Amino acid sequence: MTDSLNRRQSVRVTDRVMLAVHPVPSEKMQAVVRDFQQGISPYNQEGLADIQLFIGAQSALAKLRERDADLANYLQHLDNKMNMMLKQVSGGESPLDALVMRKSNLSANGIAFFTDTPAVLDEIVEIHLVLLPAYIYVYSFCKVIACDPASEEEETGCKFRVALEFVFLLDEDREKIIQHTFKQQSLALRNRRLTP
Repeated sequence: MTDSLNRRQSVRVTDRVMLAVHPVPSEKMQAVVRDFQQGISPYNQEGLADIQLFIGAQSALAKLRERDADLANYLQHLDNKMNMMLKQVSGGESPLDALVMRKSNLSANGIAFFTDTPAVLDEIVEIHLVLLPAYIYVYSFCKVIACDPASEEEETGCKFRVALEFVFLLDEDREKIIQHTFKQQSLALRNRRLTP
């Protein structure tokens, strides 16, 4: 049991996630925290409904794809077409536009990822995180705790490795991250055992 636990803890999982990171004034985070203390979910903010609808549709399509790939592909095309039309009608950018696939290391305490844009230490950032392949959406505020040049052995093509610490994260979202990380570690261990 202890040997298994030690191996699990030593497995470093690098994950691909969809991520959008935006610096925000600390007043925005404080307002969201105040609203939350009064019973208003952080997910009720303007603009977050777009992401939740998109993620919900993608999650349903991922589950459907396991049973009927052709139908899922057809519905994916329809969803893409509707999103394009909505974007033309609304004319503005949504938080969806900022989501970028990134190589990352994720834990219940924070996330590190690679980017071409440097971050400012101790800066408060708002993040939109989509855990793949299940399309689980997490919204949070973080503090930048590191911004280092990316090492050449990382082979990411990005200039910086940025580390963020969660400073406002709902308990249920932390649990989603823990479950996702556990699944990824289990998969990595299984793959390690199968690889000679």
